[in-house]
Amino acid sequence: MNKQKLELTWISKDKCPKLESRILLEDAEKSYHTQVRSENDLFDNRLIFGDNLLALRALEQEFAGRVKCIYIDPPYNTGNAFEHYDNGLEHSIWLGLVRDRLEIIKRLLADDGLLWITIDDNEAHYLKVLCDEVFGQGNFVSNSIWQKKYSPQNNAKWLSDNHDYILVYAKNKDIWRPNLLQRTDEAEAHYKNPDNDLRGIWKSTDFSVKTYSAANDYPITTPTGHVVNSPKSRCWVTSKECFNELVADNRIWFGKTGNNVPSLKKFLTEVKEGMISLTIWLHEEVGHNQDAKKEVKQFNAEDVFDTPKPEKLLQGIIHLASNPGDLVLDSFAGSGTTGAVAHKMGQRWIMVELGEHCHTHIIPRLQKVIDGTDQGGISKAVNWQGGGGFRYYRLAPTLIVNDKWGNPIINPEYNPKMLAEALAKLEGFTYQPSETLWWQHGFSSECDFIYVTTQTLSVEQLQVLSDEVGDNRTLLVCCAAWRGITIVQAAERFENLSLKKIPKMVLARCEWGHDDYSLNIANLPMSEEESASSEINFPTPIKTKNSKSAVGNQGVLFEEGYNE
Repeated sequence: MNKQKLELTWISKDKCPKLESRILLEDAEKSYHTQVRSENDLFDNRLIFGDNLLALRALEQEFAGRVKCIYIDPPYNTGNAFEHYDNGLEHSIWLGLVRDRLEIIKRLLADDGLLWITIDDNEAHYLKVLCDEVFGQGNFVSNSIWQKKYSPQNNAKWLSDNHDYILVYAKNKDIWRPNLLQRTDEAEAHYKNPDNDLRGIWKSTDFSVKTYSAANDYPITTPTGHVVNSPKSRCWVTSKECFNELVADNRIWFGKTGNNVPSLKKFLTEVKEGMISLTIWLHEEVGHNQDAKKEVKQFNAEDVFDTPKPEKLLQGIIHLASNPGDLVLDSFAGSGTTGAVAHKMGQRWIMVELGEHCHTHIIPRLQKVIDGTDQGGISKAVNWQGGGGFRYYRLAPTLIVNDKWGNPIINPEYNPKMLAEALAKLEGFTYQPSETLWWQHGFSSECDFIYVTTQTLSVEQLQVLSDEVGDNRTLLVCCAAWRGITIVQAAERFENLSLKKIPKMVLARCEWGHDDYSLNIANLPMSEEESASSEINFPTPIKTKNSKSAVGNQGVLFEEGYNE
């Protein structure tokens, strides 16, 4: 019998894009930094402009298993038309697009890393089941509640919505533990010292537990002679012998009159240096929508971002899941709150954003953070004075385009350096050209290297390469073609060389020419009525080198058997 599993299904769930692993191109004019202000300044932060699914794929080779905290705030699929996000996506398409991102996010997370997702009722419960499938139900940490509004909406048709959800998943829940929150004055106010104990202030805690043990179920006589028993179906915390030791050590409290049910004294000096986070996050503690709006108005008052999150909310998330110097990622950067807060807290960060507000909102915000002129949000709480910097990147264009006859060729926009880096990445090599060896463009190990050229190589040139590589190293040679020798003969003659032709070596790897897999393009195909037989017909991508295509699972088709 076929074994069945519990899972969420949707139209075209089995269709997954074959993503192109693109390189990132730095734009030094948009990168920004200050002079070094302290030894803790961080400059290797990244702001990436481009489709976030392609950007996640581009980051995977370098950052897989290295990101400590990932926060995403995807479009909520509410059906409302925001200026920056067209949210009217049908459930199946929305789930498919989010699933594709979650799978890469899981690979990017460190073993003790954590994912946080803010979402509302429209997709929260579908998303919970989807995350269970991707991360494993055992790695679900919490469905926390964030109070995003502090007053009722009197024009609400049914109930006034005043909260969002924060789904929290660990890469490996067995090894992840949260950082503690700073103990508040309100929490410390519960500690008193009514008996003038020399060990300092303390608070009384329940001396009974619900896990029953007959050995811990015994009568206790109070100092006034009153006999008490443990509550029904419960027992005392310790055995009678241990209880007597605690009494002798003045750790049992019977109340001021000595006639109360016993409680255990917990001294402030003995508790953890912080508090465990609750799953309900009130606006007084982490801010609300209006706080967030006020914060982003400082960077662009004429075009206020629609759906920002308050800095205190991100501070709580980043604090619980990471430490200074750890890497934080947000692939739906929005107004840039995650990067701004991570920067002020001393964490390294990566943000991805496709919308033009990357330039109109995020960059001006980060510049003020780095200059130290941003004193809003959490700045005063963390004594932020500025410093550090970031590098701005854009995704490279697609590597393969069609010429005027419809044949696949290397994109003319690629120069030799870009081509070498792109092919190294596609072949799983780290791009790092040698300063002394002309044929060494990257490496996969200490003795395995890659060389990329658009030339057609002769037997004599291959012999020179083989001689220079030597007996203890291997070299992948990516070239336009070779002449005077067959691939079989080359393998026999040059044992330390592997030959591959450009672009044939990568034609079947990816969906070339797709620039936009985003959740906010207006011409996404909508599915028909959801049924077992329904299908989504995706439009064929336009095959020009600068075109953007609709989300789909068709790539640019290459003629089978094409030989350059």
